[in-house]
Amino acid sequence: MRYVVYFIIAFCFWLILTLSLNLDHLIAGIVVVLIGTIVFGGYFTNKPVKFLQIHRIIWFIIYIPIFLWYMVKANIDVAYRALHPERPIKPGIVKIKTILKTDIAKVFLANSITLTPGTMTCDVDGDYLYIHWIWVQSPEVEQASKIIATHFERFLRRIFE
Repeated sequence: MRYVVYFIIAFCFWLILTLSLNLDHLIAGIVVVLIGTIVFGGYFTNKPVKFLQIHRIIWFIIYIPIFLWYMVKANIDVAYRALHPERPIKPGIVKIKTILKTDIAKVFLANSITLTPGTMTCDVDGDYLYIHWIWVQSPEVEQASKIIATHFERFLRRIFE
């Protein structure tokens, strides 16, 4: 079942990326997604049927603009720091605790943090993530978790758990 769900999700993603229903693009998409499904489909998730539930899809659609908003805010912040004459940075690696329990939810959280400029996930160790942060506002686990991850976790928990 996980291969079928992986193929469906990957092919939908292919359609979104190409924005084309030409026969050539559809055949290329089927071939590429089929190869990806054969190679990676077994690693996808333990309960793939969860991803076809409508409420999870709706929460994922809601998550996309939220993520984009935080990404734009972080881009502006990093651009300000790069263009400022004094370059106000205070880099460091902080440890945050996540409330997410499934591996795929933690992967999405780590990728969301990394795709947001100014932060990069260095390691995932159980319920803890180690984040390189361009402007360390708090070295404490609880406060850093609240600042970095809470706005993503609220949605990812509803999508993946």
